[in-house]
Amino acid sequence: MASKADTFDYIVVGGGTAGSIMVNRLSADGASVCLLEAGPKDRHPFIHIPAGYIKNIYSPKMTWNFKSKPELATANRSFPLPQGRVLGGSSSINGLNYVRGQSADYDNWAQMGNTGWSYGDVLPYFKRSERRIGPGDDAVRGRDGEMPITDLDLIHPVCEAFIKGAAQMGIPRNPDYNSGDQAGTGYFQRTIHKGYRYSAAKAFLRPARKRPNVDIHTNAQVVEILFEGTRANGVRYLRDGREGNAVEVRARREVILCAGALNTPKLLQLSGIGPAEVLGDLGIKVRVDLLGVGNNLRDHYGVRMVSTLKGVKTFNSMARGLPLGLEVVKWLWGRPSLLSVSPSLTHLFWKSSDALETPDLEYVMTPASFREGTVGLLDNMPGMTVGVWQMRPESHGYVRPVSRNPFDPPEINPNYLSDPRDQQVLLRSIHLGRKLMTTAPLQPWLTGKTNPDQDLQSDDELLDWARREGITVYHMIGTARMGPDGDPGAVVDSQLRVRGLQGLRVADASVMPVMPSGNTNAPVMMVAEKAADMILGKTLKPADL
Repeated sequence: MASKADTFDYIVVGGGTAGSIMVNRLSADGASVCLLEAGPKDRHPFIHIPAGYIKNIYSPKMTWNFKSKPELATANRSFPLPQGRVLGGSSSINGLNYVRGQSADYDNWAQMGNTGWSYGDVLPYFKRSERRIGPGDDAVRGRDGEMPITDLDLIHPVCEAFIKGAAQMGIPRNPDYNSGDQAGTGYFQRTIHKGYRYSAAKAFLRPARKRPNVDIHTNAQVVEILFEGTRANGVRYLRDGREGNAVEVRARREVILCAGALNTPKLLQLSGIGPAEVLGDLGIKVRVDLLGVGNNLRDHYGVRMVSTLKGVKTFNSMARGLPLGLEVVKWLWGRPSLLSVSPSLTHLFWKSSDALETPDLEYVMTPASFREGTVGLLDNMPGMTVGVWQMRPESHGYVRPVSRNPFDPPEINPNYLSDPRDQQVLLRSIHLGRKLMTTAPLQPWLTGKTNPDQDLQSDDELLDWARREGITVYHMIGTARMGPDGDPGAVVDSQLRVRGLQGLRVADASVMPVMPSGNTNAPVMMVAEKAADMILGKTLKPADL
């Protein structure tokens, strides 16, 4: 049995984006909170320098370094699926862009039977976490939150030409894509302030850790949820990640899973919560037969289109030799620098079909070209890269443990492009992307050398190219999704309580029923903010829209 010293009001599993916010909000109310994070403290300097993203994204010291199962639809390739394994989680290693999604996304969640999750319901929680530094309508933007949201301070001529070219195609500049209406183009807003990354750990956990009622354990991998009957009352974790050194902690009120869309379902299944057939095959005793645990895995699958340029300096030359040294000096002096930008500078949200009511495509543009098939390795020639993905894919897959050993990576199958509708949207996105990359403002710099090669013209050729060279965008969601009573695939209810149990909630990207339109860090912050209020029995007044 756990001693009295090992008992807390709440146990939070996972110190990433959601977990950091959860600890802050619950402990501010006076409750005792224990946070268990499998990774180390966020001390590495590359975490805090925005350009360190290139080094962090596949670091075995800071990520789970998972890989997907090879799929026929994507040329039998296995994709790296890094998830943050460090305080701050993926907010410590991600691409730093802040994208809420569209108002229609959350209205759709509510229409699916998830009461309290409409745009009007969730907008106050988006606002509460953010400190918007820059223009924006205060009716929809927050000014007093912990997370600074800033505008790009390094403007590159290729980015400006891209935006002007889009305008000539009828795609306007959007002054604030986080207002609820994304349509248009412009520069990304970022979780960067004064040249440094702002992770959720820095914004939310650092202030909370000074409180006497907060207990934070790093290098503490949770391997099992503990129960008394049908009530979750604790967890077992391994101190310093070593087998045989198990520690139990108990929760008076609730255990809250914030381990992310891959680890949360894995932990649930290892604890006997999930599809009975999957658990039975592994010899795991079924506590609750929940079909949806580990299913409904969704991710963004994108392609990167590249043009080699001439007569202009791009990041390819700025990131080498003496020019790089100059960028370091600029950063040290607090001036706009290559070191303080996010990997993608320019955004464009647009529709693949005029029949749609809202954009379904997200384009990201960077004045740099990367070596084919790599992330973060710059090409020797100057260039620009335009990435694009379908924001609301229909294809979905699963994640499940392969054994009862918690250290074995799970089997992950996102099933990219398995739905023919996704294939057609991706093709339309490539055709539009090619037009965006050859507008008049960009013409003086174009060399004609591109990837995909201009010889590839038919849909069959382009789809084959997309299967061979497409990439994940690292936006996994949906593996413990919420849904109403009677929904056989729902894992949690609209209060994020795990069905069939007491004292157990999920508050991370796992609960999202379908993909929001855009990146996932901002929506996860919102989910955590709202979940904390649900746990405390509070609610913010819905926005009057």
